[in-house]
Amino acid sequence: MIKKLQTTVKTIAMVLFVIIAFGSCSTTKYVPEGQYLLNKTKIEIDSCKNLSGSSFKSYLRQKENSEVFGFWKLELQLYSLSGRDSSKWINRIIRRMGEEPEIYDDDLTVQSVRQLEKALENKGYYEGTVDTTIKIKKRRVSLTYKLTPRTPYTIQFYGIDIPHDTLRLATTRRTSIKQGMLFDSDQLNTERERIATMMRRMGFYHFDKEYLAYSADTTVGDHKVNLTIHTAESFESAPDSIRTRIFTKYKISDVVFFQQSDTSSHKIDTLKQDGYTFLYQGKKMLRRKTLIKKCRIKPGDTYNELFVDRTYSNLNALGAVKYVSIYFLPVDSCHLRCFVMLNKAKVHTVSADLEGTFSAGDWGIAAGVGYANRNLFRGAEEFTLNGRLSYEWRQGGGRALEAKIDAGLLLPNNLKFNIGYSFQRRPDEFTRTIANASMQYHFLQNRNRWHHYFNLIDISYVYLPWISDAFRQEFLQDTNPLKYSYENHFIVSWSYNASYSSYSKRNPLRNYTTLNFGIETAGNALYGISKLFDLPKNDDGRYLLLKIPYAQYVKADFSVTYNQIFSKQHRLVYHAALGIAIPFGNAEAIPFEKRYFAGGANSVRGWTMRSLGPGAYRGSKNKIDYNNQSGDIKLDLNLEYRVKVIGPLEFAFFTDAGNVWTLRYYESQDLGQFHFKDFYKYLGWSYGAGLRLDFNFFVFRIDWGCKLYDPSRLSFDSETPNKSWRTAKNGLGWKDDMTLHFAIGYPF
Repeated sequence: MIKKLQTTVKTIAMVLFVIIAFGSCSTTKYVPEGQYLLNKTKIEIDSCKNLSGSSFKSYLRQKENSEVFGFWKLELQLYSLSGRDSSKWINRIIRRMGEEPEIYDDDLTVQSVRQLEKALENKGYYEGTVDTTIKIKKRRVSLTYKLTPRTPYTIQFYGIDIPHDTLRLATTRRTSIKQGMLFDSDQLNTERERIATMMRRMGFYHFDKEYLAYSADTTVGDHKVNLTIHTAESFESAPDSIRTRIFTKYKISDVVFFQQSDTSSHKIDTLKQDGYTFLYQGKKMLRRKTLIKKCRIKPGDTYNELFVDRTYSNLNALGAVKYVSIYFLPVDSCHLRCFVMLNKAKVHTVSADLEGTFSAGDWGIAAGVGYANRNLFRGAEEFTLNGRLSYEWRQGGGRALEAKIDAGLLLPNNLKFNIGYSFQRRPDEFTRTIANASMQYHFLQNRNRWHHYFNLIDISYVYLPWISDAFRQEFLQDTNPLKYSYENHFIVSWSYNASYSSYSKRNPLRNYTTLNFGIETAGNALYGISKLFDLPKNDDGRYLLLKIPYAQYVKADFSVTYNQIFSKQHRLVYHAALGIAIPFGNAEAIPFEKRYFAGGANSVRGWTMRSLGPGAYRGSKNKIDYNNQSGDIKLDLNLEYRVKVIGPLEFAFFTDAGNVWTLRYYESQDLGQFHFKDFYKYLGWSYGAGLRLDFNFFVFRIDWGCKLYDPSRLSFDSETPNKSWRTAKNGLGWKDDMTLHFAIGYPF
């Protein structure tokens, strides 16, 4: 084990031990005499691979106090640190921060046993038993529930006894009940809900799952069940008028929109148009055309619950709308009137932020301001205007300045227009401006799990009015791939990006995966036109647009993140990201703005931003060199353990690996070219710890990273010592090998 890593781990372990030892003696301080603290609950399952103890935790009627790291009852210990005099404000504050002790209760244990037995029955284990084991030590109880499922009941036959043709079709189509499956009550109930939903999507507004029931014959023996689904007794015994109403297809007679503003006006204006009625209280919120387009519930159409859900989704997505409520009232025996109630959101918002920056020894300050109008033309058009100014004091002298401004307009049809302008001044190096304009289309799919983004066109013009002779001499020679990036050039690109998440709000503690991928290409159409008409080239053999060269490349990116959730407090997050950019045709190198960089708060955190790679490249004269430390290929591999401590406070422990490489060999980026056979030797590797404050609407993050393996210190001859493994022996230092990152949001 690396000596420095051992020292760090020992120090952390010692601190934790002292804290735990200090607090552990006081956890029973507020446990009444003659009673016990419920210290631990555990569920064991005997000889059944199909069931897990964690899936039964929700059935327990009493659980132990929450834990950090799976053993440390921090909140209980905080509560125990408070004094007994509750009139003192300090004691009240400490108790609110902590958690009062969970006192063991015999009655709740009995209730938990009954609930667990019922849960086994629901899963088909009707002969299952639940036993408890109680261990008492120093006024603390450890309680174990042992579940013995025994042989489960399975479905041998599934029959449908329903005379109504449409209901029988809904019951048969896409049924989840199969021969041989467990006789699982939860799954049977889910099937009833599926059938009821399908019926309501076909227009049967009053249909409910309670009108369906099962009959189960368990007398066939050998733990088999003959199952039949049929209409419930409550339905069969209902009057004919009720049964007729249940099996009546309803149509929408008209749709009424009521727009409620935040004014105190009681006056209501009314407008009618083609089966729609528009009611306004106070100032009109949205145009009629916008409401009609976003509402999937149409006059004259058959009622469909799916369209109700989509209308909720469409209207809630509008920035001008705070919340939506939709309900129906019968007009006659087969028609419904739909009411759509909309509450106005705050239209104008202003935001500002201020931050300090520290990058490779250079201190800086940055400030941003933003304005948003979520209903610019009363059609839910969202206009944004953002500006940002940053200033940096550089160690090498001079002051770096960067200013950005951009404006965007998002239309209700998900078409977005953006324009932007940025100015960069780096003393002794260059001055650069970038003007950008783009048009993007965005849409959602599969209950908002998929997000698709099409950049229909993205045009950037990079203009460098001044470059110092020293910078040109050092970095922009013919052998340097950056030469073309520091010439005036156009980037005319098209891209597609998509993201997917399996996260479920209904089941937030279930493991989930997030995917992001995209492809971008630039210059192809321009190159084709240039070829077709045999347009002139410049001295470097590149075609021009308005007498300025344009870039041509293809770029692809992919990343995957997997959240393995153990409890509300604990999770392990795996992340991998891969990107590649290939220049061709009218370009010999990728534009600097489109190249990959490694290191920083969202990459390999043992390095500062843009200071790792490419490959084993170390920088000119052994100094960090942002201009050359970029590449055409990027790989990031991350593993992070996150634990919630108390309130918004969260700890993280991580290890990262990754780097960037070039596709071709460049003299100015020696040892930076990618080779599949040995690329793993050039992966930078770091470890570290972090602290986060998660306020739901934003996350403030501090990460401390330390280099473990530095490929730039590899030795390629016998005379130079290999110092790639960063140990105390190899000169491990705070300045060169450890980095502190401040950031907003999670790294992945």
